[in-house]
Amino acid sequence: MNRFDLHAEPPPLPKRLTDPVPVILVGSAVWAAVAVVLGVLAATGVRPLDVWFAATLVGVGLGVAVAVGAPLACAACSFMDDTKGIRQ
Repeated sequence: MNRFDLHAEPPPLPKRLTDPVPVILVGSAVWAAVAVVLGVLAATGVRPLDVWFAATLVGVGLGVAVAVGAPLACAACSFMDDTKGIRQ
């Protein structure tokens, strides 16, 4: 194979670079930590609960939704592939 072949397929990426789970977990943990900090600041009277606190809750919620929804979507896709597009 010519090393300058523009039509050659690139090698597959390692699993650790294509796995979304670590990114989802770290992102959700960061949102949760910020929510805790903002909650503590509100409880001590330093600042009110405002849009920043709501945004952190949405961030945690999206992380949970993606963490739960992605495996379900993958399972549904593999189910459709197994049945050749025919839902049972």
